[in-house]
Amino acid sequence: MSDLPLAIGIDFGGTSVKTGVLYRGNLIEEAPRIDTQEFESAHPLIERIHETIKELRAKHPRVEAIGVGMPGFVDFPTGMVHNLTNVKGWQKIYLKRELNQLSNLPVTVENDANCMAYAEWKRGSGRGMNHLVALTLGTGVGGGIVVDGRMVRGADFVAGELGQTSIDYQGLDGAYGNRGSLEDYVGNQQITDLAHAAYAEAGTPREKSDCEPANLSKLASQGDEIALGIWDQVAKMLSTALMNCCWLLNPEAIIIGGGVAKAGSLLFEPLEKHLRSQLSPAFKENLRLLPARFGNEAGMVGAATLALEEAGFNVDD
Repeated sequence: MSDLPLAIGIDFGGTSVKTGVLYRGNLIEEAPRIDTQEFESAHPLIERIHETIKELRAKHPRVEAIGVGMPGFVDFPTGMVHNLTNVKGWQKIYLKRELNQLSNLPVTVENDANCMAYAEWKRGSGRGMNHLVALTLGTGVGGGIVVDGRMVRGADFVAGELGQTSIDYQGLDGAYGNRGSLEDYVGNQQITDLAHAAYAEAGTPREKSDCEPANLSKLASQGDEIALGIWDQVAKMLSTALMNCCWLLNPEAIIIGGGVAKAGSLLFEPLEKHLRSQLSPAFKENLRLLPARFGNEAGMVGAATLALEEAGFNVDD
């Protein structure tokens, strides 16, 4: 090992909190997960997270920083979490300050999708690039943007919410009054509902479980025409949002991760076709559409890597 220290990465989810020790983007040890829903308020959960941090530091004394990825809007400089919709008691919680006081280590708190983007930029499929868009497709749709070798966070540090951008100005009502938001069309549940309706309309109804993205991929790989059509439809909708990103940002690459991306070529091949059909040569000649390198560990990798960089360590090794 070089002199680059270890860092603790924390991926905070609505169901569980994942905590691990990382070295150069590699997960050395992951602690037992913490059940998020067992806690009625933020502070007891923060104390429990700190207990896990202490246990890991006892075994890994070279830990020099802590990074946390949160599934909500985060004020990046202060590490204040504005709100978590699916976790009780998390309104305007200064998580960075509390963990710093408990651990006496530098702490960085960032949006979880930004952590995924950071992981891919520094350690994954986007390594060495200066312009990229990263997207995570799962229950919801999250995103992160890198322009001119810097993360784009915006005036209030909440930029990059690609899932809330519109693909239809007359579309479904979004959670924030935004009509036609991408997330309302290509999330796990939305794909399942779309497939379930398509099979029923074709006179070949299937159980909802058969229509979930993972099973839909199996059906499509077996040549099922309806399943193939659904993935093509998902690719069309997704390409509309990504086309807008390309015209606006001119990225070198678009990196896609998350559970839905596990469909692989069933999604990426039609997506490549539909996306390129909407771009002029100057925007698409050097554009790359790439699967994410990291899976479930992306949040921990990104949070830990970002924490080290914010603490003054060079992670571009």
